Amino acid sequence: MATLVSELAQQVTTLLQAEGRLLRAEISEKASKAGAGAVEILGGAICLLAALLVLLQALVIALASAGLGAGWSSLLVGVIVALLGVTLLRNSMAGMTVSELTPDRTQDQLKRDARVIKEQLR
Repeated sequence: MATLVSELAQQVTTLLQAEGRLLRAEISEKASKAGAGAVEILGGAICLLAALLVLLQALVIALASAGLGAGWSSLLVGVIVALLGVTLLRNSMAGMTVSELTPDRTQDQLKRDARVIKEQLR
């Protein structure tokens, strides 16, 4: 009996160490993906911002050429872009939750391991 308890304790220790390594690896993997994604998002955002500024200026010029004053054209375009920006920010912030960064596989594995350990102790 003592040998069985000793072996079980050793196996549980080994299992917990393996789970710890899995947790560290998964967190590292998710952090790397988030970092790489952030750099790509930043680069894309800079390019899109430059393009957007040129296109918005062209729209202001087109509205002014169509008979609307330059000031009113700028105000109209600015309000529309601001409303679009607020809408986009609200939608994107709603999609960015902490649950996206949790180590799901490790949590599931720890739950399965806990069930196995409980069964072994019976």
